[in-house]
Amino acid sequence: MNLSRRDALAALAGVGALGLTGCSRLADGARQANRGALTPPKTEDDPVRRALDKFTFGPRPGEAAALREQDLDAWFEAQLTPTDEPASLDMMLRRMEIHQFSPYDLRDLPLETVLAQIQQAGLLRAIESSNQVNERLVDFWNNHFNIFGRKGMAAYRIPLNERQVVRAHAQGQFPRMVEASAKSAAMLVFLDQQNSNPRQPNENYARELMELHTLGVDGGYTQKDVMEVARCFTGWTEERGFLQAKGSFKFEPTLHDGGAKVVLGEQIPAGGGVTDGERVVALVATHPATARHISRKLCRFFLGEMGVARLAPEVEKTFAETQGDIKAMMRTLWQGYRRHDDWAPTLKRPLDFIASSLRALDADTDGALPLQRHLLAMGQPLHQWPMPDGYPDATASWTGSLLARWNFAADLAANRIGGTRIDLPGLVKRGMPNHAPGLVTHRPDLPPALAESLAGLDLRDQVGLLLAAPEFQWR
Repeated sequence: MNLSRRDALAALAGVGALGLTGCSRLADGARQANRGALTPPKTEDDPVRRALDKFTFGPRPGEAAALREQDLDAWFEAQLTPTDEPASLDMMLRRMEIHQFSPYDLRDLPLETVLAQIQQAGLLRAIESSNQVNERLVDFWNNHFNIFGRKGMAAYRIPLNERQVVRAHAQGQFPRMVEASAKSAAMLVFLDQQNSNPRQPNENYARELMELHTLGVDGGYTQKDVMEVARCFTGWTEERGFLQAKGSFKFEPTLHDGGAKVVLGEQIPAGGGVTDGERVVALVATHPATARHISRKLCRFFLGEMGVARLAPEVEKTFAETQGDIKAMMRTLWQGYRRHDDWAPTLKRPLDFIASSLRALDADTDGALPLQRHLLAMGQPLHQWPMPDGYPDATASWTGSLLARWNFAADLAANRIGGTRIDLPGLVKRGMPNHAPGLVTHRPDLPPALAESLAGLDLRDQVGLLLAAPEFQWR
């Protein structure tokens, strides 16, 4: 049974018991749960569970306990060197057409099929991947270099863009990632670069390169800089020629403005051709404003505003010293994180919430449309944010997704999501805790009001309630 809007309004005093059999019991359970659904839970987390919540898509059953017997710093360092994925995940990904064909060949498939496979792959990687820190970074960079899959033919270009831009450079050198993005047909076409010429230089890509990808909105550039950068990128387009590698990057000299330009005070002489754009990328990707912008954004993504206040200057310094080495920046972020044990929780975005729920309960899923519909209902269908800035990470941006989250929790606990199944008795038989707090929150102690709301419920209903409770909504 799904929550109605009326039931949700009755339950706004706290997060509800979603797996219950009647709406009145659901609302009663909700009112007994922690008051203030958007208030971060006040819990004394152990360092291992907190680290898994902050830097991964959440622990699997028994993972936190096993990691307590290891060195946490060694675990994080190992996560910075991705290893082969589980064979089951690799097989599921390889079967998808988006990983077998070029962007132009994929056009034989319906748009909705391609978008569904893109989302399926993203969900499966978040849930099943052994390289959890890397997958969180991939999520970060996919949003940083956002491409709206429903604009024109963008969806057909996104899989190649993710492989060649995001995954190839997720822990590499930031300037190389920017250059790869600048030469990605997916990004160029999304931002209308194929229409650029000397008479009408396209300012869309020029502006987003500086405002979003590198310098930041307060990065010190002017409208004149935008116009000059647009001139530098004239001639950058997509290969569409007969018997050519369609969909790859192409520089067309006849469409390039060969005159002299000035960008951020730097002279770019006439006659540079394709190197005009390459010089711009090198200039903005290593600029001090870029170091500040990327460092703040990275800290906010993993640790919220507290991370920005405490660690952004250190991460920025590492960016400057290493010319944007992302792995080095992540080490600095981790080391700063480890110096404190009072990190404030941050609200999980829908992808985080769904992935952590399925990981916590060791769910078996195909990541297909029934699961994707829940992600859509929560407001985060992958690669379907229409603006170039990517899905927001502020808590206030996701307050409207609570009803959809509660319905997902109810459906998951009751095994009502097609292609996705949890086996609670099987988990107990394998030696996992036989109580919901141990299975979902990986802790036996709960706030009294929430513990009281679990009384008298069977394991399935307890799981549904706890997935929806503040203790699980925040990481």
